[in-house]
Amino acid sequence: MALAASGLLLLNACVKDETKVEFLGGTVPALSSTAGDTIPLPVTDTSSVAVIFKWTNPNYQFSNGISSMNVTYYLQVDTLGANFGSPKMQTVAINSSLEKVFTVAGFNALVGNGLQLSFGDPHHIQVRIQSFIQPFTSASPVTGTLYSDTLNYVVTPFAPPPAVAPPASGTLFIVGSAVPVGAWSNPITPSTQVPIQQFTQISPTEFTITASIIGGGEYKFIAVNGSWGDQWSVAVNDDPSAINGGPFVFNGKNTLAPSASGTYVIDVNFQTGLFSLTKQ
Repeated sequence: MALAASGLLLLNACVKDETKVEFLGGTVPALSSTAGDTIPLPVTDTSSVAVIFKWTNPNYQFSNGISSMNVTYYLQVDTLGANFGSPKMQTVAINSSLEKVFTVAGFNALVGNGLQLSFGDPHHIQVRIQSFIQPFTSASPVTGTLYSDTLNYVVTPFAPPPAVAPPASGTLFIVGSAVPVGAWSNPITPSTQVPIQQFTQISPTEFTITASIIGGGEYKFIAVNGSWGDQWSVAVNDDPSAINGGPFVFNGKNTLAPSASGTYVIDVNFQTGLFSLTKQ
């Protein structure tokens, strides 16, 4: 009888050890800010605070109590009506803190260079908070994704400093093995190729060209025909993620062209620090 009783106790202990902890969810975070209907962005005072966003802790709970895991927050900013689904939506990652302070310069860059809203014009934007927890490791799936209510504002961005300094020459050329004639020749040869490889300047910070490109070749942008002094390209040599465009830097590595040869419209935007290739 004693042996049977001890076995029963052991069985009960095993059952108790196998009790699973269940995730019970959390409370939707409440988002607020120091701004009214408009977030002022005065170009004369870029270091001042433009807006402070604050939100409540979702207090995620498990069946054994309140979660002790860190909560990650994403402050999401998009144009009104896009419902946080536009490709230019801006996401600011925030670890654990329950507020985010933006200076005028910081928020202006977010909506100007980030959302790429036209400068000097009023725009309607929306802001929300996304919260979640990520158990165990960064490879584990996120848990408990919650979204706050949306706050709407009007902003009028001004032109911030370009993300990448544009060429002082006001000119831009493409050179490289992706160019059918002349390749890496600098100065460009033959001379008849110069106008063919020169971009058209459409603003102080944006250049565009329609050019024939050899698939799988490499290229760079240079400011002055005959000089390697000022050049722009991708940060990682032959970066496969940038074959159709992306961020570029001053004095970078060779940029890899798309695999398909053909005619492409290439747009280089120094204001945003992004370039793009669109096949015709």
